[in-house]
Amino acid sequence: MSKLQKIILAGGCFWCLEAVFQRIKGVQKIVSGYTGGDLKNPSYREVCTGNTGHAEVVEVTFDPEVITLDRIFDVFWHVHNPTTLNRQGADKGTQYRSAIFYSSPEQKQAALESIKNLQSLGIYSDPIVTEVAELGVFYPAEDYHQDYYNQHPGEGYCQVVINPKLSKINDLFKDLM
Repeated sequence: MSKLQKIILAGGCFWCLEAVFQRIKGVQKIVSGYTGGDLKNPSYREVCTGNTGHAEVVEVTFDPEVITLDRIFDVFWHVHNPTTLNRQGADKGTQYRSAIFYSSPEQKQAALESIKNLQSLGIYSDPIVTEVAELGVFYPAEDYHQDYYNQHPGEGYCQVVINPKLSKINDLFKDLM
């Protein structure tokens, strides 16, 4: 068995990214949390103020023999808008920014290459604003945020925001589901 790897991604509400990546082959574990700010041990309430510098993120643990980091980035680009600064849909604030938090020079290079490739495809008329930053401390979110979609599939947010993302990923990445 290969050594598992982790990458930290921010693309709006962590519930959305968690629900998507839980369904991808080779992803072993998803933990919703916070990183990118200065406040130690932030709470959801504190992060929601937009004053902590933290983003809502998911820690994606994956088996690189089953899914590559490049494929994880492919999915990531399709489930959020990397051209909107500090916003995803109705969610506004720095806590909802698009970001990749790397933990090695290889991850940094892969992230930068992925952004370059995405820009060259011309999918977006606006520039990619995804932050690429070294991972500091990752703080897991409160228990009630973990596995949120699977625990609350009937909630309005899940129905209106997450379900369309899941449908899109299922259509675009059947081979990874």
